Amino acid sequence: MTLEIVSPEATLFSGTVTSVSLPGVDGSFQILNHHAPIVSILKAGVIKIGADSFAFSKEAAPKFSKVDEKNYTLAINSGTIEMNDNKAIVLVD
Repeated sequence: MTLEIVSPEATLFSGTVTSVSLPGVDGSFQILNHHAPIVSILKAGVIKIGADSFAFSKEAAPKFSKVDEKNYTLAINSGTIEMNDNKAIVLVD
């Protein structure tokens, strides 16, 4: 699936991922390939991204923490996610 993470300042990440775990207001949840359409509000927490490869801009790279070769995390204060047609767009603050 395609994942875009956008902040008010810039697009932090855009690429193909295998999974994304998010801190929803009613609890954490995970989205995998071909997930049903969803819109949800996110609370402060950590987004966990799983992918075969990662490419970050120089400006965005310091915001991400490497877990291992196929997993990175991003701390957020709040946000929203929309998943539709195998594309997830996450707006973060």
